[in-house]
Amino acid sequence: MDKLWSRTKIGNMELPHRLAMAPMTRSRAEKDGTPGELSSLYYAQRVSMGLIISEGTQPSDDGQGYLNSPGIYTEKQIEGWKKVTDAVHEADGFMYIQLMHVGRISHPDNTPHHRQAVAPSAIAPGVEMFTAKGMQEIPVPRELSEEDIRNTIADFRKAAAAAIKAGADGVEIHGANGYLINQFIGENSNKRIDKYGGSVENRARFAIEVTKAVVEEIGAERTGFRISPGTPLGGINEGEQGPEVYLHLVKELAKFNLAYLHVMHLGNETLLRKIRSIWTNPLLVNRAGRALDDISIDIDNGTADVVPVGIWSLANPDLVERLKKGFPLNEVDPKTLYAGNGSLGYTDYPKMEELNSQQQ
Repeated sequence: MDKLWSRTKIGNMELPHRLAMAPMTRSRAEKDGTPGELSSLYYAQRVSMGLIISEGTQPSDDGQGYLNSPGIYTEKQIEGWKKVTDAVHEADGFMYIQLMHVGRISHPDNTPHHRQAVAPSAIAPGVEMFTAKGMQEIPVPRELSEEDIRNTIADFRKAAAAAIKAGADGVEIHGANGYLINQFIGENSNKRIDKYGGSVENRARFAIEVTKAVVEEIGAERTGFRISPGTPLGGINEGEQGPEVYLHLVKELAKFNLAYLHVMHLGNETLLRKIRSIWTNPLLVNRAGRALDDISIDIDNGTADVVPVGIWSLANPDLVERLKKGFPLNEVDPKTLYAGNGSLGYTDYPKMEELNSQQQ
């Protein structure tokens, strides 16, 4: 595990170790998408993680899918994120804001404009999602026209610029977990017959064009990209050609010289090894279902350069210190993951010294 604590460089950042805080939706923003009152404290508490990747943040009104998720496209939202990044930087941390357009994973009841969701094709995901009225089936989305696609790419570009204006060290483009970019990759979610559908190259095209726009706007050294090959989330089925799409996509992304590639790894070891052979820049690997004892396995064997950690860092604001000292971890409260009353389940997880003082 010694290599886990060695320094590393990603983009313009010199990180103190090889852990990072993974992006996690918390649904604590204000109704207009401005980060909530406690967001600065929440992220600053976890700054020892070195690199913090924010919760998914919509680049436009149409990019929102969940209740109370943050945005990064209005002046008020930018001002709200500036408070967060200032708090992180004052504590000597680094922060990337994740740009997440949910595509069809939305419901009109969850968004201020109450519009029909958008997607590569007018195909419902066949899953339910939580809304203000409880669990509801996600309705059929509206198919994006080519003009809509160009406008959506422009939204990503503007959001990336807004994130830098808000003080972020960079952005992570969310191309994973069943959301819009992943919907273009999915075989069952993309039935287009134009240049954005059909072939391996066409299914990867939207992801590449979004990345190109973001890199042009803020620079490759401030841009990361997240993928999740084989994910079933959001009703996605990538089909037999799925691995080929990812290998093509990774080869094309590598040409941009991005700060990093972030893989949500779901078990295809052969594909992961091929991605590692293609990708020579920093690779972040978040291994689903990983045991705590195996937290450094991908660092030790050279597969990953950094390990993003989700739930453990959510429940343990001092996770780095706990791991170094072998201190037991707090258990996460699943009831407060996506909603809470003020600090409950958000900023009230105790640190080691608090627990020690309670026991004395």
